Amino acid sequence: MENHGQWSVVNRQIRGTLKRITFFTLLMALALTLTACFPRRTPAPLGADAPADNVPSIINEYALNAEDATGERYGGSLFITAGSQSNEYNLQWLVSGDIQEGVGTLEGNQLTFTWQSIEGTDQFLSGNGVYTVTVNGELYGERFIDGVAEPGQEAAYPNPK
Repeated sequence: MENHGQWSVVNRQIRGTLKRITFFTLLMALALTLTACFPRRTPAPLGADAPADNVPSIINEYALNAEDATGERYGGSLFITAGSQSNEYNLQWLVSGDIQEGVGTLEGNQLTFTWQSIEGTDQFLSGNGVYTVTVNGELYGERFIDGVAEPGQEAAYPNPK
């Protein structure tokens, strides 16, 4: 009987340890889940501005972090493809349920563009903007909506391929 009592104590200790491990594992899973559900308050830092004579390629897909003129934050995707002429690019934004298209010209590290909502969207918007290209291929700058005095601020981060 004495031997059985020792095993009983050992079994209780093991069960207690397993309960603590299970509780800790669940607590960590909950913490990771909650942090993944909330957006970051501040976007990742941007690289330095690219030298005007050594700009990385901007043909890419980007994750977009932005704030409109009212301070409302939004996100989306930006796709940039080669245009029909040298230094010309086609841009397409997927932002908050809207699709917008534009054309831009790259001069040095400055991408100047015009844009508009595609036909068939609930609200037609248009405007212009300027992005600066960084050494890491990120884009940042202002995007104006026609009829709105203040610009929105946008930062676009290349998606890994």
